Amino acid sequence: MSCPVGVLVPGLLDRSTMVTFAQRAEQLGFDSLWIVEDCFLNGGIAQAATVLAATERITVGLGLLPAGARNPAFAAMEVATLANFHPGRLIVTVGHGMPDWMRQVGSWPASPLTLLGEYLAALRALLAGERVTVSGRYVRLDAVELAAPPERPPLVLGGVRGPRSLAVSGRVADGTLLAEPASAEYLAVAREQIAAEGDHLLVAYTVAALDEDPGVARDHARDGLKMVGEPAWAPHIAPLPFADGLAALRQQSGSPEEFARALPDDWVDQLAVSGTPEHGRSRVRALHEAGADRLVVIPAGPDPLAAVESLGRLN
Repeated sequence: MSCPVGVLVPGLLDRSTMVTFAQRAEQLGFDSLWIVEDCFLNGGIAQAATVLAATERITVGLGLLPAGARNPAFAAMEVATLANFHPGRLIVTVGHGMPDWMRQVGSWPASPLTLLGEYLAALRALLAGERVTVSGRYVRLDAVELAAPPERPPLVLGGVRGPRSLAVSGRVADGTLLAEPASAEYLAVAREQIAAEGDHLLVAYTVAALDEDPGVARDHARDGLKMVGEPAWAPHIAPLPFADGLAALRQQSGSPEEFARALPDDWVDQLAVSGTPEHGRSRVRALHEAGADRLVVIPAGPDPLAAVESLGRLN
């Protein structure tokens, strides 16, 4: 069985470029189109509405909405509207958000794990059409019920990294979205830590660049990997056989850009889907066999439209 491949929309495109990108992704046969909501770029829900309206068939993934940013009842209203207007074409992900950004806007909780668990449970229940009354530490709802819950409620995923957060996602969510980089080693560890008892969709982001010249592809991929040496990415790196070497390289480098330029070729090949189209397809198969139900490629390179065109050769 082949692995469905989606593609991530870069975070700050103007409307015309975003619509062109989305429509071309659909034409190229990508399984899904994923939206980011990074501070302080374009809003996730507004982007999702735009690309859903501009396309016909492709699934749109919201990845991810920070739990501290929206009341779950109002998030459910927005998500239900999208799901009703575009049935069967939406996946929603909720995560902690980047701590520094959430602190910057005064929305980082004392217990991120508690907030995430309460939020995921409430959002799923509301989208399922339930009347929800809950008095949690963070989520408090009194007989809240959507007037028009979606006939086909979207999957709600947890977008998380570390072991305790993965366990919350495995316990409460329909699936888990893993940030980049995706490796066979991290996928295996994540599956174990999620420990879901029933069906649980595992979606993984991966930096990707293809070119007939593998060196060109790797150079583009390096730019997309510049942050993987930072502390927040530690759970992704720890299972890798070169984890200590990568940490040492980042410590020796004066900036993320310098670190990325110094990444050895074989490390890039294990941290990204890069190289020739044939090698890229082989890498997708390997990550699927390692546990990813869906892969979402993050276009690397200076031109997003050229990048999505090139990555279409994975399909």
